[in-house]
Amino acid sequence: MAYNITDACVNCGTCAENCPVEAISEGDGKYVIDADLCVDCGSCAGNCPVEAIEEG
Repeated sequence: MAYNITDACVNCGTCAENCPVEAISEGDGKYVIDADLCVDCGSCAGNCPVEAIEEG
């Protein structure tokens, strides 16, 4: 199951920079993960400075 970016996102872009499959893009006020592209590697969650990414 793909990861999800919560409303705690501060729109810094660190997650997108660390996504090996480019599944993360800037959305409306926060970044979003394309579940169809996400490979569940957890790189985004491991690099998020505000822990705004959760598995689910």
